[in-house]
Amino acid sequence: MANIQVNKTAHPFDKSRFEALLNRRFFYAPAFEIYGGVAGLYDYGPPGSSLQSNIIAEWRKHFIVEEHMLEVDTTIMTPAPVFETSGHVARFADWMVKDLKTGEVLRADHLVKNVLEARLAGDKEARGLAGAPPKEDDKKKKKKDKAKPTAVKLPDEVVVEYETILAQLDNYSGPELGELCRKYDIRNPDTDNEVSEPQQFNLMFASSIGPTGQHPGFLRPETAQGHFLNFSRLLEFNNGRIPFASAQIGRSFRNEISPRAGLLRVREFTMAEIEHYVDPEDKRHERFSEVRDVELDLLDRHTQTAGSTKVTRMKIGDAVDKGIVANETLGYFLARIHQFLLKIGIDRTRLRFRQHMANEMAHYATDCWDAEIQNSYGWTECVGCADRAAYDLSVHSAKTGHPLVVRQALKEPIITEKLVAEFNKKTFGKTFGKDSAVIQTIVGGMDEALLAKLQGELAQGSTTVTSSDGREFKLTPDLLTIEKKTFKQSIREFTPNVIEPSFGLGRILYALLEHSFWSREQDVERGVLSLPAVVAPTKVLIVPLSAKPEFDPLVKEVSAKLRKAGIFSRVDDSNTSIGKRYARNDELGTPYGLTLDFASVAKRTMTLRERDTTGQLIGDIDEVIGVVTELVNGTIDWAEACRRLPAYDGVQSVE
Repeated sequence: MANIQVNKTAHPFDKSRFEALLNRRFFYAPAFEIYGGVAGLYDYGPPGSSLQSNIIAEWRKHFIVEEHMLEVDTTIMTPAPVFETSGHVARFADWMVKDLKTGEVLRADHLVKNVLEARLAGDKEARGLAGAPPKEDDKKKKKKDKAKPTAVKLPDEVVVEYETILAQLDNYSGPELGELCRKYDIRNPDTDNEVSEPQQFNLMFASSIGPTGQHPGFLRPETAQGHFLNFSRLLEFNNGRIPFASAQIGRSFRNEISPRAGLLRVREFTMAEIEHYVDPEDKRHERFSEVRDVELDLLDRHTQTAGSTKVTRMKIGDAVDKGIVANETLGYFLARIHQFLLKIGIDRTRLRFRQHMANEMAHYATDCWDAEIQNSYGWTECVGCADRAAYDLSVHSAKTGHPLVVRQALKEPIITEKLVAEFNKKTFGKTFGKDSAVIQTIVGGMDEALLAKLQGELAQGSTTVTSSDGREFKLTPDLLTIEKKTFKQSIREFTPNVIEPSFGLGRILYALLEHSFWSREQDVERGVLSLPAVVAPTKVLIVPLSAKPEFDPLVKEVSAKLRKAGIFSRVDDSNTSIGKRYARNDELGTPYGLTLDFASVAKRTMTLRERDTTGQLIGDIDEVIGVVTELVNGTIDWAEACRRLPAYDGVQSVE
């Protein structure tokens, strides 16, 4: 049968083979490599670029199209006042330490994590709980990403201490990280030298706008501020109604302290960000019922601060009802993020949602959850989903004087009664002259209780108010009257809150590649990338058995029909064997192959090969194109294809 089971775990994940494949097939490579490269900067080659484009295309469909979001494209270069107001200039920083002898700079939390994890790995090895770490390739002289484990058994209580620290590592402040380095003798693993006290390092790339250098600017570290500054225009575009969301896909820049984890820690990267504007008094979501039963693996802040990393599988509806997730809109996006990541091929068992602890919460957030994906580097944040409250719109509004607010007509007007102070313009100005403004300010700043007291004193004949510098002013009923007036409010004005899902596409792409990689059970050297068709760089490979001229019309016909169906295909007419051609394209993640042989020329038949099972089906050319089109579009699966087309046994008559 063409529909056979495949053992993808016959060989353990081999990072060196995986990285060799990505490098050999040019998924991505260090930028400026022939000049020696720059840490944290990478170029994507043809398959990497196509994979990223396909992930973005699916993201656009899943979020922008399905949720009717308003897409924007705002500038990367940003004037300094914007980030001064947003708080990034003061607070967008990481803690770094320096090697006291070499001056090498290391990120403090990563140093603590790597050293303690290496000690725990060494403890496991000493206890016989884990195999020895794989040997380093002698040719690789680059710095290691992590401290090297040494087989040393630790006391049980120390193991517990280390695990507790790692569970809540993100909750430590800079001085607390310094204290950990001293207490546990944490040194630079490359040199064994002591490190300095942690210092803050702002992650934004500074620049200047214009030839004089008088207008400082920054390369944006996120796309979000471009959304917020255009809020009034977006609201008007949406006919003054909320909730609504804006979305943007674009480049951002962060001057990382010591990027050593490939695509997971880079200085220039592509982000996809959503800003969903919602009424602060009503954070329900109209489509929440559609996702209420979606189950997520949650790691809440209380579990982490207790020193554990145990996840709880829970329906998002229950998580919101119990107050674990703050509100329906935040919960809705967590479920939609989960659905998107699974759709593009992330392994469900290696995906969790971790809640930020109090100390690691961004300065603007009231609640935040990260979609973390497990890979060979550990658990990596790939999507952040934060409730930014009204922070951004409020600070930009206060700074510029431009009201970034929603004005909403009330269904039922609100009727209120308030005491109002009225000054007699004719006599008041003459009596107090230039002090009039001072008195008006004093009375204008009074609340209802003070105005009532003043009203009572005026009814007795006079009252006295005192200025901030101690001067007293006597007021009489001919100068000031205080009366109760009725107010009718038919418009409600408020600053919306913002729920922000923020996607690091490079991290998602890398995790997806790791999750998709495996080696054939019968040959460990034959690597495969099991990318879903929706994101695979090439959907279909066309393989003519021979380079003879009689194959040319068929190749052109099949290519044209696939093109017309909107399916990206490639022709491999090299003179290597069919097996090698398929193996090469299994490495690129191409899910389907079409073989044209001499029977195709004689009888217009064609075989269809599936990448993972290597199973093959056969049928009329047009029939096979119809089936492969449905497979690529996701309307049928391989099992259904096997029901529609007969299995190919490897022998075909040309008569």
